[in-house]
Amino acid sequence: MGMNDIRCNVCGRRLRCENGILMEDAFEAVKEWGFFSKKDLVCHKFVMCENCYDSMIEKFAIPVKVFHKNEVM
Repeated sequence: MGMNDIRCNVCGRRLRCENGILMEDAFEAVKEWGFFSKKDLVCHKFVMCENCYDSMIEKFAIPVKVFHKNEVM
């Protein structure tokens, strides 16, 4: 899968890319499972489009913390 073929792992929608640049924001997670789990030393990585992310966090029993940044570095 190249940089122009990034898909949401939840809905499968192809995210908009132009010349190798992602033209919409997405949630990317990487988890390196450690000891004390059933997935010792296994890594998981996935991408979610903004709509799927919003649908997921709506179901959380404890809402995500939201804060705003004053500047981008």
